[in-house]
Amino acid sequence: MKTATTTYPVHELIRNRWSPRSFSPQPVAPETLGQLFEAASWAASAMNEQPWRYIYAHRADTEAFQKMVDCLMPGNQPWAKNAAVLILALAKTQYDNGTPNGAALHDLGLANGNLILEATALGLHGHFMGGFHRDKVQEAFQLPETLQPAVIIALGYQAEAELLEEPFLSREKAPRQRKSVSEIAFEAQLPS
Repeated sequence: MKTATTTYPVHELIRNRWSPRSFSPQPVAPETLGQLFEAASWAASAMNEQPWRYIYAHRADTEAFQKMVDCLMPGNQPWAKNAAVLILALAKTQYDNGTPNGAALHDLGLANGNLILEATALGLHGHFMGGFHRDKVQEAFQLPETLQPAVIIALGYQAEAELLEEPFLSREKAPRQRKSVSEIAFEAQLPS
């Protein structure tokens, strides 16, 4: 685990959450995965729409899991295929009455935040990937136009970094960094 060093004190779950690429072969129990989705379900959402949807596959379910791996960009496939679970996070982009839900992706992000912090509390880690073929996902999972694929999450228990090949080994061992608070938060207005 790579605990973040922060300028201001933040909860240890936030400091301990990070996105490894090295996953152990240990499976994630269905009850544990259910707990993560329960945590996601309690995220705030505009008009309580709860526009998040998840499709997941355990590595043991080789056909479904491989279908998801095949949707990933080549740079994510070599390490993500070792995760215990792959999760496709989707946003329902319209309300039931057909009007657009402009907050759908934001709300999915909140649900994903709950999911990953619950995972961290349970000793799990997840790596969010935007690097996947959206057209392949649409076709492979026969998604309606109202469901927008946002990210695929590789989820599992962390393994030793040395199991990775380059360039992933170097990335795994690199120090964690974030922009300073002064670079992201501005009182009253953005600087000129």
